[in-house]
Amino acid sequence: MAIHAHATQRINAYEVALRQYDRAVAYLDLPAGIKDYLRHIKRELSVNFPVRMDNGDIKIYSGYRVHHSTVLGPSKGGIRYAPTVDLDEVRALAMWMTWKCALVNLPYGGAKGGVICDPFAMSQNELERLTRRYATEISLLISPYGDIPAPDMGTNPQTMAWIMDTYSMTVGYSVPAIVTGKPINVGGSQGRREATGRGVIICMDEALRRAGHNDPGAIRVAIQGFGNVGTFAAKHAFDLGYKVVAVSDVTGGYYNAKGLDIDDVMAYTAQSHHNLLEGYSKADKLTNAELLALECDVLAPCALENQLTEANAADVKAFLVVEGANGPTTPEADDILFDKGVHIIPDILANAGGVTVSYFEWVQGLQAFFWDVEEVNRQLGRVLIKAYDEVVRTQEQYHVDMRTAAQITAIKRVGEATRTRGIYP
Repeated sequence: MAIHAHATQRINAYEVALRQYDRAVAYLDLPAGIKDYLRHIKRELSVNFPVRMDNGDIKIYSGYRVHHSTVLGPSKGGIRYAPTVDLDEVRALAMWMTWKCALVNLPYGGAKGGVICDPFAMSQNELERLTRRYATEISLLISPYGDIPAPDMGTNPQTMAWIMDTYSMTVGYSVPAIVTGKPINVGGSQGRREATGRGVIICMDEALRRAGHNDPGAIRVAIQGFGNVGTFAAKHAFDLGYKVVAVSDVTGGYYNAKGLDIDDVMAYTAQSHHNLLEGYSKADKLTNAELLALECDVLAPCALENQLTEANAADVKAFLVVEGANGPTTPEADDILFDKGVHIIPDILANAGGVTVSYFEWVQGLQAFFWDVEEVNRQLGRVLIKAYDEVVRTQEQYHVDMRTAAQITAIKRVGEATRTRGIYP
């Protein structure tokens, strides 16, 4: 489990999410009450629970599970383990999940969870005890038809297996569909682990193709983050022939102007301490801040939110930004980049590959009928390209940037569904 580059300034992610929403919803002819309703969190749970550490001490941890919307279906969203987790961050991530699911037309609403902890500082046994206790605490909300968790920063397939097992023991029978992103041998889906990163590059490739860039070898790609998203984004870009010149994680950035051999980088991190890049010798070392300002054609922030801000947006040299992370660009940075002519593929489109294949996994689990990886990847490409087309049409209709167009598309879908369902009672 890897936690990647962090922002140098703390920006309230929920305030960013609300400002993005307000900017987009202003274009829609929805009743004022529905606009206000979609601006609010549906429900949120805060929990405090004890965990016995390996040395016998008992430590109290705090965690959250937030549902933004259930208008389109069960809420869906990952669980984050990080020292920086707070309730506003989880609220923002839940709201973005609502728009992401709606944009790619999945029958889900948005949710998110998190625990304030440092997974690097915990043993495997401590992580298991923490996960099982947290799963028990949030069992008030989760179910295969109500709220389906998934991995996020600091969590992984093993984490999901522990949650699935804990929930299954509670109800007395195996419930694979309670989580997605779990190991294949307990009901996970082929292609799920790579899906978010793969989706980033599917969107990147589509944008470049539409702009007339048909030679991948001439395109320099810099990727901030080398966790699950960044690793597989780099791998898919490399396999397609793009020149991946830089990657990074919490230890810093690693740059090679001639292009990195991503297979070699992955082999290195597979055997390194905590799967980190630190010590990789076949590249020049730079900071994460320097990576964001590299001479490159495509910049893919695949780490944390609020990486591109008013303070550094003017330094971006790339002509295309593809958001593999959730909320990596603040509204102020959006405006600066737009004025510079930088094209942004927003997070709710660019990183929707993960939740799309999570949906496939959920369906497979409910049916106990599993697809091969070729079918998963084919369907993933179909869903993302269709959503890309819809965003472009909305962009042309309203004469707005791509982020606003994506949010308009998603909010309109949720708003119209809300109006159709009506207000109970």
